[in-house]
Amino acid sequence: MRSALALAMCAVAACKSMAPAYERPAAAVPAQLGGGSGSGAERASAVPWQAFVHDAKLQQVIAQALAQSRDLRRSALNIESARSLYRIQRAAQLPSIDAVAAITSTRSLLGTAGNNTFTSTVYAAQAGLATWEIDLFGRLRSLSDAKLHAYFSTVETAKATRISLIGEVASAWVTLGADRSRLAIATETMASSKKTMELTEALVTGGTSNRGDFWQAATVFHQARADVALLTSTIEQDRDALDLLAGSRVADALLPEQLPDRLDWFADVPVGLSSDVLLERPDVVAAEQDLMAANANIGAARAQFFPSLSLTANGGLASTGLAALFTGPAFVFSLAPNLALPLFRGGANRANLAYTETQKQVFVAGYELAVQNAFRDVADALATRATIADQLEAQRALVDAAQKGYDLAKARYQGGVEPFLTTLVSERALYTAKNSLVTTQLAALGNRVTLYRALGGGLR
Repeated sequence: MRSALALAMCAVAACKSMAPAYERPAAAVPAQLGGGSGSGAERASAVPWQAFVHDAKLQQVIAQALAQSRDLRRSALNIESARSLYRIQRAAQLPSIDAVAAITSTRSLLGTAGNNTFTSTVYAAQAGLATWEIDLFGRLRSLSDAKLHAYFSTVETAKATRISLIGEVASAWVTLGADRSRLAIATETMASSKKTMELTEALVTGGTSNRGDFWQAATVFHQARADVALLTSTIEQDRDALDLLAGSRVADALLPEQLPDRLDWFADVPVGLSSDVLLERPDVVAAEQDLMAANANIGAARAQFFPSLSLTANGGLASTGLAALFTGPAFVFSLAPNLALPLFRGGANRANLAYTETQKQVFVAGYELAVQNAFRDVADALATRATIADQLEAQRALVDAAQKGYDLAKARYQGGVEPFLTTLVSERALYTAKNSLVTTQLAALGNRVTLYRALGGGLR
């Protein structure tokens, strides 16, 4: 009893990890976000995606993706797997007790002349404690902590996958709208250039123009015609990409017709001044959890240098007669503590410690890189946001000027004042300006999605 009590006291005093005290590495980025504004309490992560996305059809597409995405399903299963691995490792700190019923029959020689034999049978019913390592120096505790942080990292990775999915669905949906806008422009230009061809043909027939003007007009028509065919194929590919993200076919009624004149599909993203907000991004948190797991592994490696104490015990009933097993004074027990001190391992323990320490530095670098990537994502998005309004205004003015220039050149050509080349150049300039405006509109909408995603929005 005294031995058992002493071992129990050792078990209570054990399990203190020898891992070094964890300190979060300093973020190797500026303290302030360039282009940020407002109070430090503003968080994009606090804005639910339903409040960020204003378009009702896009909200339904995102909800469909969140419900059916295979990526999210795989992430959820990864979480369950990591949680099970943690529970397995945690269970190693606890004793394992088995109930055993056994019948042992032995036939042996009596040692007399004639090789006479004797058969004996022993019946036993016991409860046994398998070899249990009493975690004096926290090796098992450190391993358990490492699995716990790995589990937390998997959870954060799943959150990052959710954010990425919302951003990718929104971007794919907007891209589809932009390509449909380009298709409308190409179709309109094709129809307009066809009328110009007909007008030129009439002027050629009437002798007021030459055949060269007709072929010049045909170049714009066939360019627009080729763009229509290309954009038709591109739109189908956009649709396929959106269906893949959504996990199933998206209903036609939920697809965007074209980009809106007012870019109000998404809310403006709040951006505070402090870069500390980046430390809350799930991918950054996951990198830190990996670092904490590596730190815990150092504790397990350090504990390998110290003695290990294990205990094997069992107790129960035994008898040579089955009828007397539970009636006679047949209680038996065994207690076998074992203390092992590592003397020579060929340098394996030192190499293992060096490995875990190096791995920690690897994850330190990974964490710092995650923070730097997060800062770059936000900084790039803020740089675009700072000038995108001016770009949109300039592109709209360019389209307006190109439209007026084309209308004037066409009228002057019909009046015989200007050569057709002026009309051709003006028509091409208008076509290019309209497509450039769509590109800028797509960039403006995509910028809001990128900024919301880069700041960790989409968790709610």
